Amino acid sequence: MAYIKNIEPEKVVNLGGLVQYMDGQVVSRTLAQNSAVSITLFAFAKGEEISTHDSEGDAMVTVLEGTGEFTVGGIKHQVKAGEALVMPAKIPHAVYAVEAFKMLLTVVFPQ
Repeated sequence: MAYIKNIEPEKVVNLGGLVQYMDGQVVSRTLAQNSAVSITLFAFAKGEEISTHDSEGDAMVTVLEGTGEFTVGGIKHQVKAGEALVMPAKIPHAVYAVEAFKMLLTVVFPQ
């Protein structure tokens, strides 16, 4: 049984290459999803966003390409390719694409 899906095992891959930009859209590709963890790739077209919400788990974003703006608890953070940001559980947060960007989102849930 594979726990990680939608990615070829035992092969080196460029994570950003697994999701493509689409005008006017946020594209996602789930790699793992269970009660303990969620791992998802995202490609945001410029100007797209995910409105303010919160999560039961700690969420860590790793930006793969471009720059994203993450508002966490009312504070804005510019996160660039190669950088990561942890958004603590139950703290409201939002995502905005100041330019087209790709990210890997990992959420770890309490057990």
